[in-house]
Amino acid sequence: MLDKTYDAGSTEPRIEKQWEDNGVFKAGAGSKPGAEAFSIVIPPPNVTGSLHMGHALNNTIQDIMVRFERMRGKNVLWQPGMDHAGIATQMVVERQLAQRKEPTRQEMGREKFVERVWQWREESGGKIAHQLRRLGASCDWSRERFTMDEGLSRAVLEVFVTLYKEGLIYKDKRLVNWDPKLLTAISDLEVEQKEVKGHLWHFRYPLEGKVFNPDDPSTFIVVATTRPETMLGDTGIAVNPKDKRYKALIGHHAILPFVGRKIEIVGDDYADPEAGTGAVKITPAHDFNDFEVGRRHNLRIINIMTENAKIFLRDNADFLKDLDKTEELNKLVDAFDQVDRFVARQKIVEMMEEGGYLAGIEDHTHMVPHGDRGGVPIEPLLTDQWYVNAAELAKPAIDAVKNGKTTIIPKNWEKTYFNWMENIEPWCISRQLWWGHQIPAWYGPDGKVFVEKSAEEAQKAADAHYGKAVELRRDEDVLDTWFSSALWPFSTLGWPDKTKELEIYYPTSVVVTGFDILFFWVARMMMMGLHFMHDVPFHNIYMHALVRDKHGAKMSKSKGNVIDPLDLMDEYGADALRFTLAIMAAQGRDVKLDPARIAGYRNFGTKLWNATRFAEMNGVAYDPAFKPESVKLSLNRWILTELSKTIEAVTSGIETYKFNEAAAAVYRFIWNTLCDWYLELLKPIFQGEDENEKKEAQACVAWVLEQVYKILHPFMPYMTEELWALTATDKHKRVTMLALASWPDINFRDEKAAEDINWLIDVVGGIRSARAEMNVPAGAMAPLVIVEAGQTTKERVERHEAAIKRLARIETIEFANKVPEASAQIILGEATFCMPLGKLIDFEAERARLSKEMGKIDLDIEKVEKKLNNPKFVANAKPDIVEAERERLDELNAAKEKLVIAIKRLG
Repeated sequence: MLDKTYDAGSTEPRIEKQWEDNGVFKAGAGSKPGAEAFSIVIPPPNVTGSLHMGHALNNTIQDIMVRFERMRGKNVLWQPGMDHAGIATQMVVERQLAQRKEPTRQEMGREKFVERVWQWREESGGKIAHQLRRLGASCDWSRERFTMDEGLSRAVLEVFVTLYKEGLIYKDKRLVNWDPKLLTAISDLEVEQKEVKGHLWHFRYPLEGKVFNPDDPSTFIVVATTRPETMLGDTGIAVNPKDKRYKALIGHHAILPFVGRKIEIVGDDYADPEAGTGAVKITPAHDFNDFEVGRRHNLRIINIMTENAKIFLRDNADFLKDLDKTEELNKLVDAFDQVDRFVARQKIVEMMEEGGYLAGIEDHTHMVPHGDRGGVPIEPLLTDQWYVNAAELAKPAIDAVKNGKTTIIPKNWEKTYFNWMENIEPWCISRQLWWGHQIPAWYGPDGKVFVEKSAEEAQKAADAHYGKAVELRRDEDVLDTWFSSALWPFSTLGWPDKTKELEIYYPTSVVVTGFDILFFWVARMMMMGLHFMHDVPFHNIYMHALVRDKHGAKMSKSKGNVIDPLDLMDEYGADALRFTLAIMAAQGRDVKLDPARIAGYRNFGTKLWNATRFAEMNGVAYDPAFKPESVKLSLNRWILTELSKTIEAVTSGIETYKFNEAAAAVYRFIWNTLCDWYLELLKPIFQGEDENEKKEAQACVAWVLEQVYKILHPFMPYMTEELWALTATDKHKRVTMLALASWPDINFRDEKAAEDINWLIDVVGGIRSARAEMNVPAGAMAPLVIVEAGQTTKERVERHEAAIKRLARIETIEFANKVPEASAQIILGEATFCMPLGKLIDFEAERARLSKEMGKIDLDIEKVEKKLNNPKFVANAKPDIVEAERERLDELNAAKEKLVIAIKRLG
């Protein structure tokens, strides 16, 4: 006998161990020789990471597909692994060294530090893998990979050296996102935009050939900037060529205050006549947009900042070029050299004000890019870095989506993909770190670079080049973490070796990802897969949405609205969390996660558990000999028909990535069809004396429950696996765990039986709704009068009279030609089902109650509509608040509609 309640806390770890002990998740488990392959590579989480809601949604979706396809008999591989997370891991270990008062990274040196990181990796890194197991992720954990393991490191070397020798990797001096705290270039994904309350400073730049007079606008041009400290590197001023105020100045020069540098005034559409003064100072070495303007107009690029964001003027040849070595310039160099950027900002403003060059200051709230790890504002900095010619590699990746070799789901993401890929910039792949794949490049005495797979090969190439033995220096930089993860779909399968796994599982079937890494990971996997495997890395790309809080706001620590999936699993179990995420995962729509919903879906699991207990108490037992086509009872033929339709809907939903529809179909069947109706309608048979009917019902219920466990398993694997085991008998043991059982293949249809029982459900459901709307006391027995009933309706009433009376609390059933007075009416087909209510409720009191409730709802609707019709509210309120008000209006209108029906029924 099943326990009274299901205990997720003790069951889930036990089931998880059974799965692994039985090798259920291993590649190809349960499949027959020659079975079609289905493979997914997990988006590798950071080795420093901990499970968050994005991971929970992403891995739940993958696991639903993987379990589904495994049960369909396919040769399944879900390839797990982790990313070495260069910056994050280095920071974690450095922080640990500081806490323990051990030597710093610099003090211990590169080799010892890297050893220490590996030690941390073995002891503490990778806890997220255990958390994913807890979620129920059915990866082949025996094949777990790491982006720095020996095999993947060999793949990285092969790719880097090959691309370099093909001219697709090169070194260049370009602007990068520079983190002055971590002293490394970082990717756009590692840049966080923060809203900062700052200022917009308006500066007067004297025009060449004019005697500067702060009171005479004809002697200067006013530029606006949020970063005064960069003015020392200005080499131009941009104005819009259509701006009449400045048209005559285009081609002329201004003089940079205190510096004395002549800077050209150029006409460029980048300058917005409506923003600031309409004139923009151009500092190509310290702003990405300015860099592009400078390139278009051949402006000089002058870097005036060090790697740790201090001003660099002394011995700065680019800065000093063509400047007169005046007393004023010497003072400027002395005052600013090696001064922090923000200190320099204040000093510049003070100097400009003293010299009459400050035209004004505005309060200005704007977005400032910060390093998400270092936490300080990043600097666009001109540095030497390694780049991949992404534009060349992107061409086949664009074609692959255009010609349908790879499909993006939802399709609207294709436009974003094409837009980015067709305008792609060179990919900066070098990082100034110690943890990661060190770039396989060695420099000779004259700076010539030798790129090879090993130091020995580089030395051999250098000796041949110079005609003698020379000393080489290895490039200290490491590769961007995304470089190794771009190879993930084939490197994890053993490439560059020609392995059996590569032959079977590449290309993979689908990649599941959030939109935020479409470019950083997915697009780069497309490029690398097509270049090195000559085929796409996956046939489908499924883009899931964000998980937000219940109000629709993005989760963030600063808002305090982060929901920890580990806490939710502790409280409600992994199954409830998974099912909630699945049923809310509509394509293209963010998941608004309310813990109350998770509690509700835990109750859904409890409903199935209780249904199984009820069945067990009524003699239901697993019987492998049961055949659906043998059933005779209309009620059983109906449930088998509804089950068949549900299996079809769930299968279709998972196949088409409509996980919410699949989950909703199985939910409706279990909660409504199976529990609320089928088992309820079976009670008289279980309690009756017809042994043949009882035996058929017991066998049918057992078989239906078995199929239910199967179709619910991808969504709620733990409870269903437990029920599968507990419903076996000594006489009939299970031949396999549920995770390897066959997906239901049933196409049973008896539409006549389905119509008959669904009619009964509609009648009882309609009466119950009318009773609730009319406030009829729950225990009161009501009469039922059926008007204008046809022959089919009369036959159905006769057949189901006992069930109608029992389930709808009906005392008598009569047929009539006209509607009785003061009755609630339900129209079904040609007949009208009437409940005379004169003796059951006080009509006047009920009418007054409903009217009062209607008045309150009307007032609430008026208030909400007033808000939503106010353009200022819609424009200024946070989007999640506006959305919440719209949802509230929908709820109020739905409630009003119900009241209107109830009032109509009162006549």
